[in-house]
Amino acid sequence: MRGLLIAFEGLDQSGKQTQAERLRDVLVAEQRLVRLLSFPAYETAIGMEIERALRGLHEYSSDVMQLLYVANRYEHKSLIETEKARGTIIVCDRYLASSVAYGEAQGLDAQWLIDMQAHLPQPDLTFLLDIAPDVSARRKAHDRDRYERDLALLGRVRASYRHQAQQGQWHVLDASRERDLVAADVARAVHRLLSDAPPQTFTSR
Repeated sequence: MRGLLIAFEGLDQSGKQTQAERLRDVLVAEQRLVRLLSFPAYETAIGMEIERALRGLHEYSSDVMQLLYVANRYEHKSLIETEKARGTIIVCDRYLASSVAYGEAQGLDAQWLIDMQAHLPQPDLTFLLDIAPDVSARRKAHDRDRYERDLALLGRVRASYRHQAQQGQWHVLDASRERDLVAADVARAVHRLLSDAPPQTFTSR
């Protein structure tokens, strides 16, 4: 079977984890090999350092934070390549576009963020689960990290995601809708890709 790398991107509380898990369950039911990854991956040494920074225990500049995020993905490069080669569908809750969106929103050069990730496995399909920053805030009223509390920053992150989605193999989905509707759109797009149908970028509102 064909291996794929599928990424879910979007603001916090957009449903990335939920939709990634639901897609995994659909594919497993179809007897496909599936590996679910979530970034940052906090179980590694770099991931633990990222978690400490997000909790405010360490203070890093925005460029250093993005270097940590990218290094955390490079820690999984070999795993992703190996799994994909054996036909596994790898489903990621956040991946490359996240660093571009959050880094660009903090004033970093988007091309620098893209270039440093050029040697990572590239997604075959990326879903942008699009919600407004105020929706994100309403869905998580407490225990928000340093990024989740900054609505102006989240507005710039959303704009970067939307810009990135204009190129490449992206699907933009209105994630403020009922989760079953979003999941149906996700499954339809993935099955189209698995059937080797011609690529079709679309926006669902």
